[in-house]
Amino acid sequence: MSIQLKNSEKLRPPIVTILGHVDHGKTTLLDFIRKTKIAQREAGGITQKIGASVVETKEGKKITFIDTPGHSAFSNMRERGVKVADIIVLVISATDGVMPQTKEAIEYIKKSKTPFIVVASKVDIPSANIDLVREHLEKEGVSLEGAGGDTPFLSVSGRTGQGVEELLEMISLVSEINNIKGDPEEDFEGVIIETGKDNRGITISLVVRNGKLEIGNEVVSDGIKARIRGLFDYQNKSIKLAGPGEPVLVLGFSDTPGIGGYIRKVVNSDTLPEKILSESKVKTNFNQGKILIVLKSQTAGSLEAIRNNIPKEVSIISSGIGEVNETDIFLAKPSNALVFSFESKISPSVIKFAETEGVKIENFDIIYKLFERLEELLQKGIEEIVGKAQVVAIFPYENKKVAGCKVLQGKIVKSDNLVLERSGERIGQVKIVSIKKGKQDINETKQGEECGIFFSPQLDFKIGDVLLSVRK
Repeated sequence: MSIQLKNSEKLRPPIVTILGHVDHGKTTLLDFIRKTKIAQREAGGITQKIGASVVETKEGKKITFIDTPGHSAFSNMRERGVKVADIIVLVISATDGVMPQTKEAIEYIKKSKTPFIVVASKVDIPSANIDLVREHLEKEGVSLEGAGGDTPFLSVSGRTGQGVEELLEMISLVSEINNIKGDPEEDFEGVIIETGKDNRGITISLVVRNGKLEIGNEVVSDGIKARIRGLFDYQNKSIKLAGPGEPVLVLGFSDTPGIGGYIRKVVNSDTLPEKILSESKVKTNFNQGKILIVLKSQTAGSLEAIRNNIPKEVSIISSGIGEVNETDIFLAKPSNALVFSFESKISPSVIKFAETEGVKIENFDIIYKLFERLEELLQKGIEEIVGKAQVVAIFPYENKKVAGCKVLQGKIVKSDNLVLERSGERIGQVKIVSIKKGKQDINETKQGEECGIFFSPQLDFKIGDVLLSVRK
């Protein structure tokens, strides 16, 4: 690296993104740097959202870290991280070397021409092989310091802290060499790195690249205008002002702008373009796949990652961020769709409403479990149980039998196919001829209700047998 320090006036904290393959020690390293327990709290070992925090070096210099997930489904989030970053730290396990997501990250780095530092992680493990990392990088066209190139290369351990101080010093040095500046007196510009929704309303996470942001400022992103009514730092502490290089969570938006977009102060409200559709708006795509789902996610970043990796046999009829609500159930019901929730809250009242309407909700907090479930449904032929009734009595009817039933869950509709089950074993499949409540013919019966079901063919059913309403 050729060292030519530039004028340090108005230098701001560099914005640093850590890229790396899943389980290569990326989050453990960042956890050690921040002295927090984030790595231990992550479901399934995967960081599900882009997080941002500020650390200080022993010389008192600040660095803003953005943690970008390494799982393959989050490639779009990684690309956004590269766009917002001043410096990239590429973490590669010394036990594995370059892996698929590492190659993807290298391509992003080359396209963005962002200064970067390569880190060989997990060097405390006996099987660590730093030379393997060097060899792999050479094949990928990355020229390291000491081998004819100018890309810094360091060895670290997120468990022991080996090499961490050297890494922070190198980040500060690269920042100064590249003259990364920000002036709080210039026009404000930020980049949105995540969006979400909680009991405070829509939340926008952003990094200030230049200028400053204060409570009461009027801002715009993607044509969506807002007045800032709350600012919170990376530790969720309320603040009044955020300056260059600082990550901040913003309250005040009534609609959700897109992730990766710029956010600026409003100069002239009359010149604002029409508000565009955001990530949280409903998108429809009916009858294109074998499985129909309503998709809800806690954050727009995760929502986009899931949408971009959904199997082609699956159609999303509606998607959005926030809690699963009754509207989602209404949307799912007509097309017999499933509701898939990723990290979104589901209230007991919505769960009960879904059961009453015969709509199934499945909740996930690990993204690959969601995809595994979809593959499982595709392999099973997408059979879903939408109603369950138990035979509690048998009535004779014109030399035939009627099953007196109590609906245990969901609902039974006259047009449904029923499967007769005894002690967990399927006896056969039947078609409903009629459903009666007393002497009245009805079209459907719901959970908690009793009815008489006449079906064909007349299988040899017994009291205690279960009738399952299945749809494919």
